[in-house]
Amino acid sequence: MKKKFELNYFKPVERFSGNWSILEEKSRDWENMYRQRWSHDKVVRTTHGVNCTGSCSWKVFVKNGIITWENQQIDYPSCGPDMPEFEPRGCPRGASFSWYEYSPLRVKYPYIRGKLWRMWSQAVAELKDPVKAWASIVEDPIKADEYKKARGKGGHVRVNWRDATLMISAQLIYTIQKYGPDRVAGFTPIPAMSMVSYASGARFISLLGGEMLSFYDWYADLPPSSPQIWGEQTDVPESSDWFNAGYIIMWGSNVPLTRTPDAHFMTEVRYKGTKVVSVAPDYAESVTHADDWISANPGTDAAVAQAMTHVILNEFYEQHKEPMFLNYAKQYTDMPFLITLDAHEDSYKAGRFLRASDIGQASEHAEWKPVIFDEAKSEVIVPNGTMGQRWEEDKKWNLILDNVDGTRVEPALSIAEHGAEWKEIVFPFFDNVSNGTFKRPIPVKKILLADGTESLVTTVHDLMLSQYGVNRIGSDLEASGYEDAGSFYTPAWQEKITSVKPELVIQIAREFAHNALETGGRSMIIMGAGINHWFNSDTIYRSILNLVMLTASQGVNGGGWAHYVGQEKCRPIEG
Repeated sequence: MKKKFELNYFKPVERFSGNWSILEEKSRDWENMYRQRWSHDKVVRTTHGVNCTGSCSWKVFVKNGIITWENQQIDYPSCGPDMPEFEPRGCPRGASFSWYEYSPLRVKYPYIRGKLWRMWSQAVAELKDPVKAWASIVEDPIKADEYKKARGKGGHVRVNWRDATLMISAQLIYTIQKYGPDRVAGFTPIPAMSMVSYASGARFISLLGGEMLSFYDWYADLPPSSPQIWGEQTDVPESSDWFNAGYIIMWGSNVPLTRTPDAHFMTEVRYKGTKVVSVAPDYAESVTHADDWISANPGTDAAVAQAMTHVILNEFYEQHKEPMFLNYAKQYTDMPFLITLDAHEDSYKAGRFLRASDIGQASEHAEWKPVIFDEAKSEVIVPNGTMGQRWEEDKKWNLILDNVDGTRVEPALSIAEHGAEWKEIVFPFFDNVSNGTFKRPIPVKKILLADGTESLVTTVHDLMLSQYGVNRIGSDLEASGYEDAGSFYTPAWQEKITSVKPELVIQIAREFAHNALETGGRSMIIMGAGINHWFNSDTIYRSILNLVMLTASQGVNGGGWAHYVGQEKCRPIEG
C-alpha cells in the first residue's frame, strides 16, 4: 500500500512524445534560491534623493551590505478627514532602482575616447610634460581634427583615475596659460542632486577664476520665467493642493508618468466634479484622465495661452468688468503701474516704468519706486511694496493698498477715463518668418516731470489690452472679433499656428475664468518641462502665467501655477 501511494512527482522522470523525449528534473532546489533572493538582514528607510520631486519614503531591504529589494513605506502622516492620504506613493522607477544601482551599464570609472588616449599616451611618453603633451595634440591641426571627428562614435576606453585627472589638469593649465582662466567654463550637478558635488565643483571653478555656468541653462527644467516675475524660483504648492482645485489644466506636464507618486490627487479630485484639461501635442497618459484635450502643435503653447488671454481680457476686463479680477489685479500685479512712452517714427513705443525720481518725489531709493495713478486723488503716487521700499530704512515692503504716507489708495488700472487721449503704439512681433511690428491704439496721459518736461504715460494694463488687440474704441487696428485671423492673439489667429480650433480655446478660457469666479480663484495650471525645453521658454511660461494672474488664482489654495521638476527646495543645514 505504501508503495502504491508513494509520491514520485519530485523525482526525475522521462517523458515520451513520439520519437522525442525530455528528461525533467522535478527538483525544488529553486525555492532556496528564491528565498535567498528576497531575504534580508535589515531594513533601511531612505528616499530617491537624487533630484526626484516625489521624495517618496522607501523601505530598502539590505543583506550583507547589498540592496536586495525595495518597497514603499506605509506610515505617512494623515492629511485629515477632508483630504486623500499621500499613500500610495512610489513609482516603477523607484521600485526597480536597485537594478540601476548594480547594473553593468552603470558608469563607475573614467573613460577616454580611444583615439585621444593613444595620442595622449604617446605624447606624454615622448615629452615627459603633461602640459606640453596636450599642447602637441591640440595645436596640431591633423591630430586635433582626428580626435574631434571621433566624437559621437563611441570608442571609449577605461582608464584609471590618476591618468584621467592628469589629462584634465593638463588641459586646464594649458588653457589658462594660453587664453586666461576666464576661458575655462563649467557647471556642476545641481545642489538637489549632490550638495557636496555642487559645492566642490563650484568652488574649484571659482578658485581657478573660471566662468561658473548655471545648471538650469543645461537642464532646462526649472523655468526662468519664475524669477523674472516673482524674483524667486518655483515657489509652488505641494501636490496635495491639487485636490483643492476646481479646475485643472495639465500643460506640458504628463502627470501620470512624470508625477506618478502624486497623480492620484489629480484623479481623486475629479470625483468632486473638478474638470481636467490636458494640453499636449500627443496622446499622452495625461490625456486619458482629461475631459478636454488641446492638441497644439509642438512648441506653440504660447499662442494658445495668448488667445485664451485675449478672451479673458475681453470678456472679464472690458465687456464686463469683474470686481474680483479687477481688485486682485490692482493689489497683486503690476498692471496699475505707469509706463512711459517714447516717440517712434509716426507713433510711440513702450519705454520704462515711471519712477518716483522722475516726478520729483524725494525719498530713499526713489529711482527704484515705480508709481501709479490714484483714482481717488487724481494724482500720481508711490504705493507700498515697490522694490525701493524693500531696501530702505523705513520698510513698507508689503502689498497693502496704501500710499507711503499711510492713506488708502485706489489704483487706476486704466487711464482711459482720466483725461486720456488715444495714440498709436507699435509692438514688436517675433515668429518663424520675420521679426516685424504692428500698431494698436492706446490711451495716454501727459505727466509733468521734475525737470519741467512732459511725458506721455499709460498703464501696464492698458499696454496689455492694446497689445492683445482687445476692441475698446472700434479701431481698425483692434481685433474685430474672435474670428479675426488677421489680428494677433485672437482665437482665430492662433489656429494658424497651433491647429487648435478657436471654439475650444474660447470654451476653455471661459470655463477657467468662470470657475475662478465661482470658487474664489481655485483654477490651477500644472506645468512641466514639456513646455520649458524650448528656446525662449520664458515667453511660453509667461504667456500661460497671465491666465492665473488675470483670474485672481495665484496665491490661492487650489489655484495658481504648479511646476514640479526636481527637489528645488533642498537647502543645506547651516552650522
